[in-house]
Amino acid sequence: MNRTFWSAILLVGFVLWASVSLAEDVKYRTHIKQVFDAKCLGCHGSSTPEYEQFGVEKDKWLKQGLGMKMDSFRQLANFVVWPNTGAVMRRLDDGKNTKDGKPGNMYQYLGDTEEERQKNFSLFKRWIGLWTLKRLPELTKEEILELNKLRERY
Repeated sequence: MNRTFWSAILLVGFVLWASVSLAEDVKYRTHIKQVFDAKCLGCHGSSTPEYEQFGVEKDKWLKQGLGMKMDSFRQLANFVVWPNTGAVMRRLDDGKNTKDGKPGNMYQYLGDTEEERQKNFSLFKRWIGLWTLKRLPELTKEEILELNKLRERY
């Protein structure tokens, strides 16, 4: 085998290792909770409705500027993994992963400046690991298994 081939293999291996270790470095309790509490808790805190209640009275809650309760790891993970797979990703995406280039409706709240939004967006992406805008029925078995690794990053 030639030198270029082995260099390419090493490079691919390093990139895969780095992406895995970046995702594993970010934990909910030490990184995500701080950002969530600062940027999201006002609309998704303990006084907001659970998913089912929000669905029944959606207009009422939206008029108050409130969303569904996500003030714990379990509740937030429900909007990443299951039952509302990908909802966090679709809402927080910066638009670079969408066909129309439009950011998700919550991206604007990730920070006061574009730099802060990108920093917090990157943190969420690293925490989640597999950044997908797909809903559960669209996911492969491998993607579901990858999303389930989120529970290891509490």
